[in-house]
Amino acid sequence: MIRRVVVTELLLHERQARIQELLQQSGRVLAAELAESFGVSEDTIRRDLREMAAAGLCKRVYGGALRAVPEPSPLAERDSERPQAKAALAAVLAELVEPGMTVFLDASSVNTALARLLVERGEAITVVTNTPSIAAILMGSPEIELIMIGGPIDRRVSAAVGARALRDAELLRPDLCVLGACGIAAEIGVTALHLDDAEFKRVIAGRSRVVALAITSDKLGTVAAHDVVPLDDVGVMAVEYDADEAALAPYATSDMKILRAAADRN
Repeated sequence: MIRRVVVTELLLHERQARIQELLQQSGRVLAAELAESFGVSEDTIRRDLREMAAAGLCKRVYGGALRAVPEPSPLAERDSERPQAKAALAAVLAELVEPGMTVFLDASSVNTALARLLVERGEAITVVTNTPSIAAILMGSPEIELIMIGGPIDRRVSAAVGARALRDAELLRPDLCVLGACGIAAEIGVTALHLDDAEFKRVIAGRSRVVALAITSDKLGTVAAHDVVPLDDVGVMAVEYDADEAALAPYATSDMKILRAAADRN
């Protein structure tokens, strides 16, 4: 009896480890396919997925599960990661900005690159941000009118997202809102890791004429803990030049415009 229990637990561990590998490779798994592959019932697979979701390893959706979003490194560190790819995404978003616009820039390493581009262009626009590091960059352009959303800074997201920030957001009507996204999945939409951040993003997106995203390939098909907005509320998604067509296919049914960044020539 003891040996049988040990063997059962070992098989369970191996099965869940393999499911985790599949999630890392493709971003999603289907219960029916897993059941057939492992030679077990769908109930067994659903139980595995429940346990894995409880451990933060995946996000359950109808018929299967999606890859969960890991806790990111601080914004200051992310700003220096893959700078060419993020500059290319920022260039796509910069094309959406026209003179006279009011633009909101969320806490995001791509938005850090976008802020630098906007300063270089030197056009007369108004930029709103809740992120001190982005505000510091925008101070470099006398042509840009800068509005800083206030309140305490949440160090987890490097931005103001609390009650004061919400009150400030409710007074604004940006022409363009460039949201930072922790995860995005066709079935669920845009998600964020932290509740206050998700609520702030949802409010500012709802006040904006157009919502845009810049999504690195590792975020496609991933889900964080808190809903922000559905895909129907997103007008534009900028993706990397080599983003996988299969990974983008689930988003084709939405009205969201998908724009590819230019290839890195360095």
